[in-house]
Amino acid sequence: MNIDFSKNTDGLIPAIIQDSETKTVLMLGYMNAEAYQKTIETKKVTFYSRSKQRLWTKGEESGNFLNLIDIKNDCDDDTLLIQVKPDGPTCHKGTDTCWGTENKLDYGFISNLEDTIKTRRENADSEKSYVASLFELGINKIAQKVGEEAIEVVIEAKDDNDDLFLSESADLLFHYLILLQAKGFQINDVIDVLKSRQK
Repeated sequence: MNIDFSKNTDGLIPAIIQDSETKTVLMLGYMNAEAYQKTIETKKVTFYSRSKQRLWTKGEESGNFLNLIDIKNDCDDDTLLIQVKPDGPTCHKGTDTCWGTENKLDYGFISNLEDTIKTRRENADSEKSYVASLFELGINKIAQKVGEEAIEVVIEAKDDNDDLFLSESADLLFHYLILLQAKGFQINDVIDVLKSRQK
């Protein structure tokens, strides 16, 4: 890997630290050639501390190491993207990231939909919320709805109306997310099972 440590007069380049699994950006640090080499050798991310004026391995005091998974260089050879598996919170203030955000898997719209389902369930106004009314009816009714939607997906798959097929697919996924929460799970639990089957 060709890294241009000479681009800046202090010999430092930025190193963006990202969780390899969640893809959350955890922090930004700076590396010189020596810090980079130590990171490669120890598999623990090491920076050059501008305040301490020395090499500093993240976690050397807290035990919250950043375990190296992968390093990529940018197009100008002067910024690193370092993917890690963190041992605990990254920020010295005890938060997951240096921006105070939670480091968790996020599936975008699906995660937002799961949050909405959870909120509707907790607020439980069955007269105003379809989701709340399903939870009030219980697991058998929710499971039945998933079965009905699955049958409708199969029926539409055999026809040529793509709009109806996608609409029924959306209904199936929506009701399946409800069923998962009724059973105490989320989509990430299913993804973990799929990952365990990966060969």
